[in-house]
Amino acid sequence: MFTIYQQEQEPILHNPTGKKRLGLALLLGLLAIMGPLNIDMYLPSFPGIADDLGTSPSLVQISLTACLLGLAIGQVIIGPISDARGRKKPLLISLLLFVVSSLLCAMAPNITVLIAARFLQGVTASAGVVLSRAVVRDVFSGRELTKFFSLLMVINAVAPMIAPMSGGAILLLPFASWHSIFLFLSILGILIFLVVAMKLKETLPPWKRMPSSIGDSVRTMGGLLKDRSFIGYAVIVGFVHGGSFAYVSGTPFIYQEIYGVSPQVFSILFGMNGLAIITGSFIIGRFGGIIHERKLLKAAVMIAVSATSLLLIMTIIEGPLAIIVILIFIYMTTMGMTITSTFTLGMAQQGHRAGSASAVLGMLPLLLGSLFSPLAGINEASAVPMGIILFSTSLIGCIAFFKLTK
Repeated sequence: MFTIYQQEQEPILHNPTGKKRLGLALLLGLLAIMGPLNIDMYLPSFPGIADDLGTSPSLVQISLTACLLGLAIGQVIIGPISDARGRKKPLLISLLLFVVSSLLCAMAPNITVLIAARFLQGVTASAGVVLSRAVVRDVFSGRELTKFFSLLMVINAVAPMIAPMSGGAILLLPFASWHSIFLFLSILGILIFLVVAMKLKETLPPWKRMPSSIGDSVRTMGGLLKDRSFIGYAVIVGFVHGGSFAYVSGTPFIYQEIYGVSPQVFSILFGMNGLAIITGSFIIGRFGGIIHERKLLKAAVMIAVSATSLLLIMTIIEGPLAIIVILIFIYMTTMGMTITSTFTLGMAQQGHRAGSASAVLGMLPLLLGSLFSPLAGINEASAVPMGIILFSTSLIGCIAFFKLTK
């Protein structure tokens, strides 16, 4: 499909165009969607899992929390390893383990086993998320980095749109259950493994790799933590994106139990927000060369605060579902802008430590999301906890923009 380099001393392909660019986008898109598919595909089955395993909705939501923790921790581990060992080999090993963990989820006899298996599934799926971003930074720079990452985000945004709908469609099949969703993920993992093994060339040659000791990895992370602007962008995406997981875990019960929609209608309403993320990413990719990404990020965090403040009011007064859906759509549009712009602004100067930087930017939303996710279900009969979390995290992201970035 494309070749990054052929001999050790030849330069890496830089800012590819045409078929090479498209091929790279499709391949990395497959890797990037592993996280969203892993998170979103089983959402329509939440009530079914609770009934089948004889457990509470809150414990089912903890299985999502476990997955988010796994995704966060896995990125911190795999990112530095890839800076030292290259991108392809760690990725292939992780994909094989993802298949195994997906099968464990499918065979889980109780909620405790499911939670543990979901954690392992998150750890292994994290390789696709963090290494797809690291490869982008290996190959692209400058304006092309922004444009290509926005393209990757558009591909990535399709996953949250189709994942719950695909999960809902699987549940409609004869004899299908929530177990079938995890069997599907294991088959998908095998297919992605084969594509990566055959088509992806190594993008980090040996002479550009970082030292591989634990001490060196700690020093690399320490250097990132001393970069005030980088930390500012990490905090912004951490809280804005992380807060959205309260929506991810809360709406399956809010839409279906409070507003009485079917699993299939929920899947459509949830999937619509993939269009919102695409819209936000498109705005950054289209206007990033005309308006500086920092100004676009400023607009995004301010709009997010406004939309979530109105959303909080709607949850308190139990407003119409249509208004809640519209406000969440606006919020998710700003999230698409935030994810894309913080990545390009935060990664611009990271070069040799792209894997570690990508891990930090990817870890914080998931780590914080794992904390916010179960909080959305504190009161199963109310959407107010979700509204409070979305408003609070948006406000923190807005404050971080003005106080930490420059």
